Amino acid sequence: MPQRQTEMRHAAAEGLDMRAPETVLALLAQGQADAAHSVESAVPALARGARLAADSLLAGGRLIYAAAGSSGLMALADALELPGTYGIARDRIEVVLAGGADALINMPGGPEDDGEAAEKAIAALMPGPADCVIGITASGQTPFPMAALATARLAGAKTIAIANNEGAPIFAGADVAICLPTPPEVIAGSTRMGAGTAQKIALNMLSTMMAVHLGHVHDGFMVNVVADNLKLRERAARIVSTIAGADKQVAASALEDSAGAVKPAILIAAGAQDLEKATALITAHRGHLRPALAELARDERKSLG
Repeated sequence: MPQRQTEMRHAAAEGLDMRAPETVLALLAQGQADAAHSVESAVPALARGARLAADSLLAGGRLIYAAAGSSGLMALADALELPGTYGIARDRIEVVLAGGADALINMPGGPEDDGEAAEKAIAALMPGPADCVIGITASGQTPFPMAALATARLAGAKTIAIANNEGAPIFAGADVAICLPTPPEVIAGSTRMGAGTAQKIALNMLSTMMAVHLGHVHDGFMVNVVADNLKLRERAARIVSTIAGADKQVAASALEDSAGAVKPAILIAAGAQDLEKATALITAHRGHLRPALAELARDERKSLG
């Protein structure tokens, strides 16, 4: 069996421990940059994955992440931020980690080999055709995420596999296979570094593009943000003001009328007569603000003409 890329030795690793700290750190920084660059080749697959995930949420399904070790931490970081950043309901996002919640305090290696635990964890969620399960593993053959995807497929769920080795076993049978061909790690096999960086970037890209499909991004603004602290409330007001072309006072008033919901607040600030009208426009356009604003502008022109 050929050696996996994630286990290969870096060309500049010999004598690493004898070099000046600045030299070692520069090599580590370059390793991170090279790992990040490797994600570019996965853009077409990431686009397919984002569409699949968005379609699942639009169909009323869930986005379910399954991973172990460092890959699990990357999955958790992505999943936990989606509700606040894009207003996706928390019950539509699930994370299945090898070792369960205890792995967030103590991360032994053994649970990643427990495929039976993954099968039980996925089965307990009762996935169906509307759901999308993402399995993440650097090697591409970790039993836990592989078993999770296999169980999800048997239940009819859509599946996305992410790994850092070409031809990884986890890709077999996945609806979307995303290969992140990171170069050998500076510290051989330490996939929390380069491979983890690439996974973090890829997951951020996939979930952000998913949010674009769902209508939660407009001109680079997060228009479905949950503004539950001072910083985010100020950001929400800036978003409303900028997109609606309204002053700060109008934006603040619109946000009050919408109970802090940014999309309807934008429409109110842009001229919608009330929250009911703004909500109806958003619903009519499946959550997308641009066509809702266009319809509002057409209605206003008709009323003036």
